Order: sequence, then structure tokens, then C-alpha cells
Amino acid sequence: MAANQDMKRVVRQSKFRHVFGQAVKNDQCYDDIRVSRVTWDSSFCAVNPKFVALIIEASGGGAFLVLPLLKTGRIDKSYPTVCGHTGPVLDIDWCPHNDHVIASGSEDCTVMVWQIPENGLVTSMAEPVVVLEGHSKRVGIITWHPTARNVLLSAGCDNQIIIWNVGTGEAMITLDEMHPDVIYNVTWNRNGSLICTACKDKSIRVIDPRKEMIVAEKEKAHEGARPMRAIFLSNGNVLTTGFSRMSERQLALWNPDNMEEAMTVNEMDTSNGVLLPFYDPDTNVVYLCGKGDSSIRYFEITDEAPYVHFLSTFATKEPQRGMGYMPKRGLDVNKCEIARFYKLHERKCEPIVMTVPRKSDLFQDDLYPDTSGPDHALEAEEWFEGKNGDPILISLKNGYVPGKNREFKVVKKNILDTKNTENSSPANKSASQTPSIKSGAKLEEILKEVKSLKDLVSSQDKRIAKLEEQMSKIAI
Repeated sequence: MAANQDMKRVVRQSKFRHVFGQAVKNDQCYDDIRVSRVTWDSSFCAVNPKFVALIIEASGGGAFLVLPLLKTGRIDKSYPTVCGHTGPVLDIDWCPHNDHVIASGSEDCTVMVWQIPENGLVTSMAEPVVVLEGHSKRVGIITWHPTARNVLLSAGCDNQIIIWNVGTGEAMITLDEMHPDVIYNVTWNRNGSLICTACKDKSIRVIDPRKEMIVAEKEKAHEGARPMRAIFLSNGNVLTTGFSRMSERQLALWNPDNMEEAMTVNEMDTSNGVLLPFYDPDTNVVYLCGKGDSSIRYFEITDEAPYVHFLSTFATKEPQRGMGYMPKRGLDVNKCEIARFYKLHERKCEPIVMTVPRKSDLFQDDLYPDTSGPDHALEAEEWFEGKNGDPILISLKNGYVPGKNREFKVVKKNILDTKNTENSSPANKSASQTPSIKSGAKLEEILKEVKSLKDLVSSQDKRIAKLEEQMSKIAI
């Protein structure tokens, strides 16, 4: 009887115990990509339901590729890039509220925001929608606000955090006194009211950015000298990865109300790659991808001790240079897919699918609770004024269908004011004006794409003619 009791205690009930990972076939990978070699511990890859973006090697300046998800196979060397930075790109992040807008931070000390055309790039893009200048050293961290529209956070090697209103191109909040050393990472909490940072001084800080105040702090969260990472969980606790004094990799859980002692610390192995945590707030599963590792470990976080439960490891032969993580709304719910990673090798990007095996073909609502959708809960101005908004959730029951491309505009402050006064005029007048503006902008975009396609065709014609001429000379 006692043995049975022990067995019950040993084998924990969990629907994620049998999650298994599988790399896709070769023809579904993105091949012949020269992944960036810059020494920086960011993920080098960002994914959303329409595009995968990858930081690549670029001679003279910095560039990244943006590929439609279906553009698999070998990527031509002449494929257009996003190439406006004058120094290597260090971090990229897709806007959670517009699948065509991506931000990038670079060694050239700037942050740039880009609008990608509906079907991807036709020609290389060197002109961003807006350039955000305010950092005095390279910008290595970029992250969008989870629920407020057009709010972007950047952190640089000048130990500053700047929060921008991208809609007006202004730096609204600058936190420059809080970190004495390099910031390793910054994440928002679920509703974007707090941020959590990991710093080279071995401290974890929970900060209220609008009050410019440190709410909680833990010195020496991990004793080791190698870089740490800290992320918020959906219940407000903080999960950190780092190294012990003996260079063992650790995973720890903290309660911001009491940072004296960790709720739990898990020792893992003695590899020296930085552990990048990817967290799914819907299932409470955290995936750890070590840079330079060839495996992904995953854990389930629960409310009862010991809080962190090891599930399994997905192991491959090749080490990973970086990793992209697909938002929940981009997954295939029919195949019980609960996560999809985009693993960067030296010359390719390989999707890895995490699945929960189920016999039924029906929608598995226990695996897919309502998840964050693409709609914002707040405008930028509301958030800066002090309002908070939880993510607007969507159901994945009928398979998520992405919406149409929304136009992204940057306006100067005075234009914004005149806009507000216009809004007070009769509704029918403003309603009749907007479609014509939108269709005009759309037409302009189509004409631009047609022109660039014509240019491309004529340049290829010239090239073909030149090659034919050379071939005829060789034949003679």
C-alpha cells in the first residue's frame, strides 16, 4: 500500500508529460542563409504567423532577412534584405499588434521600425518608417509592449532603458540611473505595467517604468559570472536562468514580494552557453534553449512546490546559433502543436514542432485556452498616462485566420493634435474620408511594388543578355 502511495507521488499527472519535438523535413527549412556571427546573446530570429526574420552577415552595415513563412527551400543570395543600419543588427522583434511591423536595434546606436509589404520584400529596404535615436552606445535589446499600441522598449550598452512612443517617434521614459553595468535582458509582465531586468552586476530588478522606481531587487540572484536571463510568468513570479559559482547552469523561481530566498533553484549541467528562456503563459511551460547547445529542455511551472517540473529534452546533433519562437496564434491547432521553434544553424533555419500526442481529431480545448490576439488593449498615450490593460484574448478553435495588413503611420506631435480636433466633427464626414485615404495608400503601395518588379525584370534581362554574350564568346 505504502509503495502504491509512493508511486502516486513519483509520477505526477500532467498533460504535457509526453510532449515531443520533431524537426521538419529538409525541404521545409530555410537554406543557404549566412546567420550573423556577431558576439551578442540575443536570439537572432523573430517569428510571427506571416514572416520569419533572421539577422544575417552583412558587409558594411547590418541587415536582416524577412521571409514569408512559406518561402522555404534555398534562399537566393540576391534575396532582398532590410539593410538600413550602418552597424551590425543585434536584436529584432515583431510588433504583437501588427504582423507587418518589425523593430531592430543595432551597433550603430539606433532603433529602427520597418513596415514589411503584404507579401514580403521585393527589393531591399533601406528606409525605415521611423528612426529612434537616443542611445549613446549599441542597442542590444528590443521588446514591444504586450498590450499598448506603438510602445517600444530598447536597452543599450550605455546601461539605459528607453521607452518610446513609436507613433510620434519620441522617447517618453528614460531609465538611466538604475543599472550600473550592461543589461542582459528586459521583459514586460503580462499587462505591461512592470518590467524585469537582468544585469551584469548579478542583480535582478523589477521596475515600474512609469514611476521610474525599482519595486523589487535581488542581488547575486546567480553567483556565476556568465550572463543571466529573467522573465515574468503570468502569475507575476520571476523565472531566471544563470550560472552557479561552479559554472553550473541554473533555473530559479522568485516571488517579487519576497526576493530574499528563491522559491526553487534547479541545477542542470556545466555547459557554458547562455540559456534563453521561452515561456508559454497559456500552458505554463517554459522552454530553455542554450546558445551553442544542441538541445531544448522544457519544464512545467505549477503553483505547488516544487513549482518547476522537468518534462523532457529535445536533442539534435547540430548546435543552435539562435532561436525564434512562434506566437500561439501561429500554430497548427489541428496537429496539437503547442510550440514551434525556428532553430538557426550556421547556414540554415530549421523549424522544430512541439506536439502533444492525442488520438482525437477534435479541437483540444485543454491545450488551447484563449490566447493573446493581435488587437491592442490601449493606445500609447493611455499607457503613458498610467492606464493598464490586460491582453485581448482570442479563441483558436476554428484555426486562427490572420487579418489584413494594417497601415502603420508615424506622425509628428502637432499633426496628432490637429487629428484630435478633426475627430470632433460629424462622424459621417470622417468615415467617408478614411476609405479614400486608405485605398489611395494601398494603390500607391501596389504601384511601388509593380515599379520595383519592373526594375528587377529589366536588370535581370540585362544580366541574361550579358551572360549570353559571354557564353557565345566562350563557344567561339
